[in-house]
Amino acid sequence: MQEEKNKTFKIVTLGCRTNQYESQAYQDQLIALGYTQAGEDEAAEICIVNTCTVTESADSSSRHAIRQLARENQGTQLLVTGCFAERQPDVIKQIEGVAHVVPNSEKEHLLARIFPEADLPEFSITRFESHTRAFLKVQDGCNSFCTYCIIPYVRGRSRSRTVEEVIQEAKALLANGYKEIVLTGINIGDFDGGVAKEEEPVRLAELIRLVDQLPGLERLRVSSIDPDEVDDDLADAILNGKKTCHSMHIVLQSGSNVILKRMNRKYTRQIFFDTVDRLRSASPDFTFTTDIIVGFPGETDVDFADTIEVMQQVKFAKVHMFPYSDRPRTRSALMPNKVSPEVIRSRKQDVLRIAEQTAFELRELYVGRRMWVLTESMDDTRLGEISGHTENFLNVWVQSDALRSNQLVEVELVSNTPSGLIGRLISKPHPLKLVKENIA
Repeated sequence: MQEEKNKTFKIVTLGCRTNQYESQAYQDQLIALGYTQAGEDEAAEICIVNTCTVTESADSSSRHAIRQLARENQGTQLLVTGCFAERQPDVIKQIEGVAHVVPNSEKEHLLARIFPEADLPEFSITRFESHTRAFLKVQDGCNSFCTYCIIPYVRGRSRSRTVEEVIQEAKALLANGYKEIVLTGINIGDFDGGVAKEEEPVRLAELIRLVDQLPGLERLRVSSIDPDEVDDDLADAILNGKKTCHSMHIVLQSGSNVILKRMNRKYTRQIFFDTVDRLRSASPDFTFTTDIIVGFPGETDVDFADTIEVMQQVKFAKVHMFPYSDRPRTRSALMPNKVSPEVIRSRKQDVLRIAEQTAFELRELYVGRRMWVLTESMDDTRLGEISGHTENFLNVWVQSDALRSNQLVEVELVSNTPSGLIGRLISKPHPLKLVKENIA
């Protein structure tokens, strides 16, 4: 490892897309100050860990990342922020090498801790390093207080950015060549445009329609949202937009009404089905991704079977599975009838197996079709191929030696594999402006 640290930085990000957005903002600020990203084996002058605390595993990963950066970057200015830092600041302060622990409330001013006199750029982004799709944070915090979730305690109450801020940032991303934008937040369904209480809120559907009109945009997605928040206006904005993608991440968590009520979720399995059916009836190619928690306190075999039934009926393109773990200050941590670790492990494997099986079945419906794919990344183990996604979020491996990332190409989907569809190139790349070197 090099000893010299010449205006370099490293950032490690754990957890949600909102954290990813914030870490990109730190990177943009540091680059504006003349810093460059350190190489893998190079010691950095400044290190930042943006932590997560949504599960016990996230806590463990956060601690590991902090200790590893401190060990491998002796003498660095190590700053730690994020939800684990919010919840356990005293624990982090005891880790040797940590210079600053920054709470979420001061997250946007993190670099002012070490550059108090600097004229720091605005906390926003104009690019998204190593991605062809850019996550654009429009909202933070949550008012839902689900019984298992610590996020409202560490992220605070819901608050939104203004429409002007979002539009300005979207324009900057598009100017830098990004063609796909994902509107994201902790609870994006709460978006209100950041207006004063006495003013009429600007709802998410209206924001989507405004971003959808921006020149240069090819794809617009909405991140995780609850099924009861997909009202007729939001559905209309997505179904009838010019560039809105017909794929949504709609949160399930459990297919059991008993468990959903115990979780303090605001919907039932029927509301979930109704939301899916409404979108698919209007657009048969509409696909869905989701989150599922296994082993919530009191979850019986019947409750779990209800979840599996939803998975088999909907056929999600992708499932994010979380084994339940107690979180401090949450109501579920005090609930009786905890599910044993052995049963949680078994149910976890069942969900992963069925998620893979049903996603394969979904993709199988598209073999023989022609679809447009936005290319994203190459894999050293798959020479002559580049991966990407269709507009409805099906993973495709395109057979071509000539393609680069961030190109929109038409392919024939010739076969299906466990890792995605195989696409044969049938058109030259759509003339998209490539992102300058920072797209991988």
